[in-house]
Amino acid sequence: MTTYAPRARVLALCLAALAATVPTAQPAGAAGARTPALQWRPCAGPHDPAGKECATLPVPLDYRDPDGPQLGLAVTRVRSERPAVRRGTLLVVPGGPGGSGLRRMTEKGAALSTAMAGAYDLVSFDPRGVGGSSRASCRLDPADRQLVTLRSWPRADGDITENVARSRRIAEACHRHGGAVLRSITTANEVRDIDCLRRALGEQKLSAWGSSYGSYVAAVYAQKYPRHTDRWVLDSTGDPDPSRVARGWLANTSAGADDRFPDFAAWAADPARKELRLARRAEDVRPLFLALAAKLDRAPKQSTTPGVPLTGNRLRQAMQNALAGDDLFEEVARLVRAARNPAAEPVLPAALAGPLPDQDASGVMAATCNDVRWPASVPAYRRAVAADRARHPLTAGMPANVSACSFWKDAPAGKPTRITADGPANLLMIQNLRDPYTPYAGALKMRQALGGRARLVTVGHGGHGAYLGNGNACGDRAVTAFLTTGRRPQQDTSCAD
Repeated sequence: MTTYAPRARVLALCLAALAATVPTAQPAGAAGARTPALQWRPCAGPHDPAGKECATLPVPLDYRDPDGPQLGLAVTRVRSERPAVRRGTLLVVPGGPGGSGLRRMTEKGAALSTAMAGAYDLVSFDPRGVGGSSRASCRLDPADRQLVTLRSWPRADGDITENVARSRRIAEACHRHGGAVLRSITTANEVRDIDCLRRALGEQKLSAWGSSYGSYVAAVYAQKYPRHTDRWVLDSTGDPDPSRVARGWLANTSAGADDRFPDFAAWAADPARKELRLARRAEDVRPLFLALAAKLDRAPKQSTTPGVPLTGNRLRQAMQNALAGDDLFEEVARLVRAARNPAAEPVLPAALAGPLPDQDASGVMAATCNDVRWPASVPAYRRAVAADRARHPLTAGMPANVSACSFWKDAPAGKPTRITADGPANLLMIQNLRDPYTPYAGALKMRQALGGRARLVTVGHGGHGAYLGNGNACGDRAVTAFLTTGRRPQQDTSCAD
């Protein structure tokens, strides 16, 4: 159910964001209104950093109507324990699209608190459509909410007819049931929401650590609100091309998987893996995997989940997921071993064993589709899939395929922001060299767009997420030093694995 916050509270809170982004007259009486304080309450769970607090931030459903219906955003904070050295607030911008900042703080809050040594209050949030914030529902069929169907994996022969039908069905359901909340889930609104949060926190400037999609959100904020940015970290960044945004990020994962797979192959051929070793030589792992996926295309194997067999595309999706981090290699290696053993019954990873919750799937689709219009030509997608399958067999054409965004009913509310070199030189990028989701080539395009505003730290590692993500002390030191002291490399630099 959509949560609406009191209308009067949000009017004062978001007036500055409204004036900066939407040309409109100032509502009568708003000029002297007081920005309301967030009502913080204890919320720490067993795995949360000590002292974690939660609150709800009211934001406009539609920034063109700031006094209209309101949404509630779940916000969390860990206050500095050293007020004498505190210099401000560090905002943790979650990735995704569809990522939860509250979950991110559970995962990284303790390590980040240690690294910052009291320099900041740590704050994050669930964007609209996510987690504890106001949600929307497309009422999607469970079969359409499987990760392996929500992502458009073609049939074994490359046919996309079924993908086209499903994409049309999802787009129609979201148009019919999603309502105004679903339509409001955009990068532009998340950026406006962040500025509302800044005002509610009483900060003139924020520092930030944005990861994955969150790094793009952070880059857009820095472009739109440069006066309110302090020390800004973009971690694992995609190509900022405003004509493509999420469509471009998805398409780039074909090359990203190719960049990253050799790390898994080396791991799976290491004699130290013992029963999980898949081949004697690293160069044999890729053909082994491709042959197994093709075999499962022809004859899916029953898994331990009733009614959900291990198909070739489920195996491909499991690998796509596992490329995110070395700690996930063991799970997919076990899946491959079980699939090859006639006497074994594969255990599907949890993400592939059942449908995503409807509100989660709906929010991801909205955030992916709402920013920019996607091409709708089915013949063009057929050609793109055929070409991508030939160049990148690991991903089998999925990143180039049709999606619900291709048939999205609601036109984008505006044009995506173009990232430029205009603004203060206060950004630090950090990027793994072999990132499967935001490949290095895309990050270089962000680096080029930012010009002298940014410096890039390249980490010679594979996986998605660099800072506090892969144990690279050199990369971690560079980001920590920038956030805590303001020292930034004089030029782009690299950290060995």
